[in-house]
Amino acid sequence: MFNKQKHPRKTGMTERCEVLIIGAGPAGAVAAALLRQQGRHVVMLEREQFPRFSIGESLLPQSMQYIEQAGMLRAVVEAGFQYKNGAAFVRGDQYTSFDFRDKHSPGWGTTYQVQRAGFDLLLATQAARQGADLRYRHQVLAADFSGAAAQLTVADPDGIAYRIEAGFVLDASGFGRVLPRLLDLEQPSNFPVRGAIFTHIADGIDDPQFDRNKIRICVHPEHCDVWYWLIPFANGRCSIGVVAEQSFLAQFQGNETERLQALVDAEPTQRRLLANAQWDTPARQIVGYASNVKSLWGKGYALLGNAGEFLDPVFSSGVTIAMKSASLAAACLQRQLDGAEPDWESEFAIPLKKGVDTFRTFVESWYAGNFQDVIFHEHQQDDIRRMISSILAGYAWDVSNPYVSESRRRLAALESICKPR
Repeated sequence: MFNKQKHPRKTGMTERCEVLIIGAGPAGAVAAALLRQQGRHVVMLEREQFPRFSIGESLLPQSMQYIEQAGMLRAVVEAGFQYKNGAAFVRGDQYTSFDFRDKHSPGWGTTYQVQRAGFDLLLATQAARQGADLRYRHQVLAADFSGAAAQLTVADPDGIAYRIEAGFVLDASGFGRVLPRLLDLEQPSNFPVRGAIFTHIADGIDDPQFDRNKIRICVHPEHCDVWYWLIPFANGRCSIGVVAEQSFLAQFQGNETERLQALVDAEPTQRRLLANAQWDTPARQIVGYASNVKSLWGKGYALLGNAGEFLDPVFSSGVTIAMKSASLAAACLQRQLDGAEPDWESEFAIPLKKGVDTFRTFVESWYAGNFQDVIFHEHQQDDIRRMISSILAGYAWDVSNPYVSESRRRLAALESICKPR
């Protein structure tokens, strides 16, 4: 058992902990809480000061299992976030929606749409209340895993460097991807280079038919691989964004807000819905967000959530994958720190990738336009629809669902049936 040292930066001593977590987002916070339930000494280092802006606001019901497991359910339920029960899809004059309560898999069928600044702060605060040592504005500068324990060099908010020795390190740094950069683990994603332009607005939506309890995904009228998200919040605001290959986005001129407004105006239903919107927050852009790594774990460390792999935002899977990775890692660490030898490949990496690969199958089919034909098909069988609803709700690890256990074969067969003739 490692013993926490008092004020190591004042004495020049090396601080010690059992588990060091890089990043205090959803993956880091859930991992910290689960490890605290085991009685571990956990230090969380977060480069930024919360609350801070983050994109990715529409949770999936599967994530509620991990929020509950981490002892954070009451705090989330009582926070007043926008209730969410499904997803709506629009393509031209076609409209379809999925109610996640009507699904194949057991478990949660509802969740929330959240402004991530407040949501992430809530989870991090809950982890700290459970005993995690949470430190904002502490940045990992270097990491050495050659010895018996990991040695990390960290800069505090004043820029003063200090050292921490950790029995294990979980990288939950998201797009910061701290260990992949420091340990040369990054490798290119096989997805095309896409970008997203997005912002938060006061939406001013007065259409009585608009369902604020669902994320709204809208396909561009001419390009099936260009799509919009509209995520309503509980305070009359929403997250609005567009995703496309960078070559397409580059055609639009002006600042990011002007480009996003022009893209929204190009889609008639979006233009009508947001006619009264107040564009009061400058838009931002991220490019080339898809990422991959050579391995999700190594001697003394594991990568959680977006630090390991990020696919695409179309099905809002990022937070769910992050929390799933935290749950799997915490289970492995419980055995390892108790003296057993878990197989991180078979108990962490492979199970995590199975769900990620299910999402990947549906993401690839979405951009090809095939999955769009499936969900807009006029004659849908109820049992198949419930299986698809389960995956859209985040249950990508439920192998009782044929579209999980045999996702490529099953989806390909379904695509051939639903293909327009």
